[in-house]
Amino acid sequence: MSAKRQIEIFSAGCPVCESTINLVNQIACSSCDVTVLDTKKPEVAARAKKLGIRSVPAVVINGQLADCCAGRGPDENALRTAGVGQPM
Repeated sequence: MSAKRQIEIFSAGCPVCESTINLVNQIACSSCDVTVLDTKKPEVAARAKKLGIRSVPAVVINGQLADCCAGRGPDENALRTAGVGQPM
């Protein structure tokens, strides 16, 4: 069994969030395990707060808030730099 990159997308279900979900799913590869989390759920919101998420959409890769999501929205280049879409 090979290791997978754990990618979590924190979403509020809005069109901007859906756009990010689509982007991550488009560039994800076989080494990426993508999960979408609904920040409307109290347990998800609490986890988002612990991770330092201040706005959604936000992407967490292997338990770390992606640089692209710290204080601003994600972008493809930053996600790719963080390893999304690259086999392990």
